[in-house]
Amino acid sequence: MWWLLPCILGFIRLYLDGVKVLLYQLFNRSFTLPDLPKQNGKVAIVTGGTRGMGYEISRHLASLDMHVVIAGNEEQEGLAAVKKIREDLNQGKVEFMYLDLASLTSVRHFVQRYKAKGLPLHVLVNNAGVMLVPERRTEDGFELHFGLNYLGHFLLTNLLLDVLKKSGKPGKCSRIVIMSSATHYGGRLTLDDLQGRMCYSAHGAYAQSKLALLLFSYHLQDELWVRGDSVTVNAVDPGMVDTALYDNLCSPAQLAKKPFAKLLFRTPAEGASTAIYAAAASELEGIGGLYLYNGRKTESSALSHDQRLQNKLWKESYALVGLQ
Repeated sequence: MWWLLPCILGFIRLYLDGVKVLLYQLFNRSFTLPDLPKQNGKVAIVTGGTRGMGYEISRHLASLDMHVVIAGNEEQEGLAAVKKIREDLNQGKVEFMYLDLASLTSVRHFVQRYKAKGLPLHVLVNNAGVMLVPERRTEDGFELHFGLNYLGHFLLTNLLLDVLKKSGKPGKCSRIVIMSSATHYGGRLTLDDLQGRMCYSAHGAYAQSKLALLLFSYHLQDELWVRGDSVTVNAVDPGMVDTALYDNLCSPAQLAKKPFAKLLFRTPAEGASTAIYAAAASELEGIGGLYLYNGRKTESSALSHDQRLQNKLWKESYALVGLQ
């Protein structure tokens, strides 16, 4: 029965992290966005931008006169989101492009189609994700949380780096915003079992994917700084937000959530605010390597700063997605 212990501990750690976040949100107001400068001529990609926080991020960036590309795997939902943003704002340039982050082939096709447009890229918001889904594999054979939340974004970001670098300039850096979560504090990353084959836990898999995103965020920023590239990378924790991500909670947790959601959970617009801030705030110009929560710099877990683990995950990820 010893092999069940990691699964049980992952479950306990995730819900303890959730309780801490809810207590914070009970006694602290949600971050209010300051007035942000117009972003005329800039282009952004927002993954998972068809609903929830991704939609709110896309809508707000479009309201700042940014050309927004919503990337998602539901075409009809994406076209509906584009139509609604255009109607609501009566301005702004927004479009939908198909992207399935659970398919490395789809990621490569998306990047090829984007580059064929000849557009620059000033902001990349890696927002899309799944949470607590039953054990499933991507078409490439990766555990779904790790494959979609992390590896898909890892490949997407690396394939778009050349465009981000060309679009950024000293004093006007391109920006990468990565959506992490407080669940990373309880996350553990086992390099010889990244796919959770020894003992699958949806809770542990989700926390691992969010920790992996942070390790990636910090390592990528270090790489960019060493090369002197005008690109910044910041990770964002949106808090606990009332979105469809929680549809996969176990039945007791679903029942417990319902009476408290309106009181304790953030709205999608509130959850999106820190990511929007990271994407457009003047005071963050040229600043990277941050973990932002509720609009403030926050200290992430000690494990997320482990440079040895960052290096190992980076090399393993390169091999898994087939990059040279």
